[in-house]
Amino acid sequence: MARQSTKIAFAHDSERHFAELLEAYGVRWEYEPVEFVLEWHADGTPRIGFRPDFYLPDHESFVELTTLSQKLVTRKNAKVRRLRALHPGVEVKLLYQRDYEALLSKYGFARPSSPAA
Repeated sequence: MARQSTKIAFAHDSERHFAELLEAYGVRWEYEPVEFVLEWHADGTPRIGFRPDFYLPDHESFVELTTLSQKLVTRKNAKVRRLRALHPGVEVKLLYQRDYEALLSKYGFARPSSPAA
């Protein structure tokens, strides 16, 4: 499998590290391939959307990392609840900072640096 993570400009190093972890274990992934509309304006145009960080096609599930700013966790939780209400067949897993850091530690990856500029 080609290293796809070297060709993508991730929003944060944590996403790059997660992609590298997936690649190291042969897990196919796509970066932010779908945006789900969660709320619409009265005229029918999208008002609020949610684009999960990763899609794992072999597992038919999405993964959203919440490591950038823990103060945004409440907002992300609300978006995931809304996504599940609108699309009950869509599987999405939220990885909290502690879960993400445990994965890095378990598989020998360094803790990511601050957000990319």
